[in-house]
Amino acid sequence: MKKAFTLSVFILACTARLLAQDATVYSPDKQTVLTFKLQGGKPEYAVTYKGKTMLQNSPLGLQSNEGDFASGMKFLGKADGNVDQQYTLDRAKASQMHYVANKLTVDLENSQQRKISIVFQVSDNNVAFRYELPIWKETRSCVIEKEATGFKFPATTTRFLAPMMDPTAGWSRTTPSYETPYTADAPLVAAKPHQEGYVFPGLFHVGNNGWVLVSETGVRSLYCASQLSESSADGTFNIKYPNPKQNNGFGSTGAAIALPGVTPWRTITVGTDLKPIAETTIPFDVVEPLYAPSKKYTYGKGTWSWIVWQDPSMNYDDQVKFIDLAADLKFEYILIDALWDKNIGKERMQELIKYAHSKGVDVFLWYNSNGPFNDAPMGPHNRMNASVERKAEMKWLREQGVKGLKVDFFGGDKQETMRLYEDILSDANDYGLMIIFHGTTLPRGWERMYPNYVGSEAVVASENLIFSQNVREAEAFNATMHPFIRNTVGSMEFGGVLLNKYLVKSNTKDRKRLTTDAFQLATSVLFQNPVQMFGITPNNLTDVPAFEIDFMKQVPTTWDETRYIDGYPGKYAVIARRHGDKWYIAGINAQSAPLKLSLKLPMLSGKTAKVYADGSDRVTSAKDLTVSKNGTTNVVIQPGGGVVMVGQ
Repeated sequence: MKKAFTLSVFILACTARLLAQDATVYSPDKQTVLTFKLQGGKPEYAVTYKGKTMLQNSPLGLQSNEGDFASGMKFLGKADGNVDQQYTLDRAKASQMHYVANKLTVDLENSQQRKISIVFQVSDNNVAFRYELPIWKETRSCVIEKEATGFKFPATTTRFLAPMMDPTAGWSRTTPSYETPYTADAPLVAAKPHQEGYVFPGLFHVGNNGWVLVSETGVRSLYCASQLSESSADGTFNIKYPNPKQNNGFGSTGAAIALPGVTPWRTITVGTDLKPIAETTIPFDVVEPLYAPSKKYTYGKGTWSWIVWQDPSMNYDDQVKFIDLAADLKFEYILIDALWDKNIGKERMQELIKYAHSKGVDVFLWYNSNGPFNDAPMGPHNRMNASVERKAEMKWLREQGVKGLKVDFFGGDKQETMRLYEDILSDANDYGLMIIFHGTTLPRGWERMYPNYVGSEAVVASENLIFSQNVREAEAFNATMHPFIRNTVGSMEFGGVLLNKYLVKSNTKDRKRLTTDAFQLATSVLFQNPVQMFGITPNNLTDVPAFEIDFMKQVPTTWDETRYIDGYPGKYAVIARRHGDKWYIAGINAQSAPLKLSLKLPMLSGKTAKVYADGSDRVTSAKDLTVSKNGTTNVVIQPGGGVVMVGQ
């Protein structure tokens, strides 16, 4: 009887082992833990941080035209490893990177005996994973139709998400363009579901456990970009592929890949506070450069007439004024925006570029990306969407000494569109041109992948302040989100620092700016992008205090280090960035009352700093301050106001 009982226990144990195979990988500091399970043939994973649940058992897997890899799976084995690499990056939140992670590879097989691997890399506070597909005998290609991949959050979680825009529904059928605002601390399960889902990245506050940021990286021409679905009733958000209507209905919504092949990385950043979120470099750590730079690219600041002076400024004489402004400000660039082809023309543009060069200013030119996928009327048209025309245009641009392009109005996240992004970048590098994308998707590791990539909009950016009273009223609220969500995963070409009191050419009466000058100065540090076109206008040289102009002359756009100081998305944000040996600390306040903070700034301990801040009258002033030897200093940030401290 005893033997029978023992045998039964053994059989049950073996059965349980077959039904649920586990594998665990720890971060180097042992605080971030990922656990893999195969439960009833379905792969799952969970994430804890410091012993607290950040993600509950969440689904994994793919469905393809060559088989189902989300259910009926068999566990074949696992392999452990590690990653230790150092690299430099001159266009992101830090310049010297050291990525150390532990690696787990889980090998699975579906009911057709086709194998697939899931590779997990866990570094301190970060998880990255992707699927790797081998050749299946004679099968050397497949189409990934959808993913089961999901993120299941505890019920106490609140979310900070931006809805995906409806395809081709906006002005001239130019959506989606990642230009919807984030909501703060919304319930995990929406009362009214958003069918289009939500853009990456997504930020989640897991009750008392901490914070989670989810995103993806490594997306290029070989795959589509994705987004988060609406949550299910149990708090699970799944990977969602592009709506078929994107790109004017052209192109598949999944991904066609050659075998062996890989998917993009899904990334998860966790922490008890927002420090790991604001400082994460995981979007760049797990990708590699795709090609070498054809030249040394130079980054910096630029002027931009269109943002305040709008379409009527797109003429030769007004562009001369903004070239002169760039020279006076010691800015490196001018961006000459849409309609230059019609209002100035190529022949006079050659003269204008020569004039800019005579003033020590280089030129970025605007281009429409379409093409067949929207109706945006502004030109130049049909120069970026096809290889032959694109290369001919870029050859002309190189001959004129143009340094970069701003390419606008993309069609969505399909693989077809990802291919266009990569084609533009690759061709531009051949001609020594930098690229900014506008009306665009989120960059996904592109700073490291493409050496001539210098930023994307993909945010409710400065132009919306011109167009919308609602956006002006929410300017501070939106700005406190970006260091913890959008801008923490990739460069953000915002086009800010608007010093006009009224956001019109006359600077009177209409479109009143609701934030202070100190707030605007703070965003030049708070918002990271290696080439940033600012909204300063010629009148600002005389109608704002000289110290504000002096600050804008010397503030950098590239950073060697970024540190979280304090903040809560939707309320306030304080971020420190270092350029060389000089620290810049920037804070803004979106709340309705003055915010008193005691800041710990060890990088300024015992040092004198120049402080730009607002008084109770909301007037910005500059003064010197000596920080205590323990690195603590007190500040007051006014509603809709800001503070900037610059180490001396």
